[in-house]
Parts: sequence; C-alpha cells; structure tokens
Amino acid sequence: MKENNVKIIDSFHGEYAFLSNYYDSPIFYDGILYPTVEHAFQAAKTTVFIQRIIIANKKTPGQAKCAGRKVTLRDNWDDIKLYIMKELIILKFTNPKLKSALLNTKDAELIERNTWNDTYWGICNGIGENHLGKILMEVREMLRGD
Repeated sequence: MKENNVKIIDSFHGEYAFLSNYYDSPIFYDGILYPTVEHAFQAAKTTVFIQRIIIANKKTPGQAKCAGRKVTLRDNWDDIKLYIMKELIILKFTNPKLKSALLNTKDAELIERNTWNDTYWGICNGIGENHLGKILMEVREMLRGD
C-alpha cells in the first residue's frame, strides 16, 4: 500500500491476469476477430491486411508480438499507438465479466510491472511511464460513468 492507503496492483497475473493484454478476451477490431488485445495491437501496427490476418491467426499472444515486430509499420504508428491501445482496452472491457472485474479494482493504482525492460507500457526496476496501467485506470473511470 502507498502512504495514502491507495491499493497498488502491480502484477497482471493470478487474480489480476484479466488486466494483461495476453488475457484470452476476443475482440472484434477493424473487421477482424482477434483472440487477445495483444493480437489486435500488434496487427494495428500495419495497414497491410494479410499481415493483420496472419497475426490474428497466431496461436499465442507471444507469437503475435513476435509477428508484430516484422510487419510493414504504418507511418503514423508512434502518433497513434496510445490511442489504438485505449480503443482496444475499451473494446476488451465491454465484456460484462471483464468490466465488472475492472470496476472491482476500485481505486487501486494499476501498474504494469515487468522484468523485460518495458518502460513505455509499464515499469521495470522502478522506472517507466506505465502507459498500460494509466489507460486501464482511465477506462475504469470511464466505465464508472456508464
């Protein structure tokens, strides 16, 4: 707990695995059904339809992530990746069970703590921007208004 008694959730595993982009939560995005947010996010990196289909059909989110590193990157990716991630997270949490689980995190600070040195989407060794955690908290706040 932080000094101000705000709960911190800094592991997207176990009880909180549903917060992970690797969590099995099919979403329909841009005309294609993806098994996870990770699949959809990696596919969104490109405008080449066949590359998107290939990523959608990868067996695991890890395989989708690897495939996403090999796509023809869209020119404006750095400008839109946060917007795309938020859009995908919103789609994921339209699922009533997942929405309820996210809302049940109450006011907890959500931190995507990792050991793979991702300091953009999460925090590693106390350093990072935690964009995924911030987006999850924004979407949670938005869902409260529904």
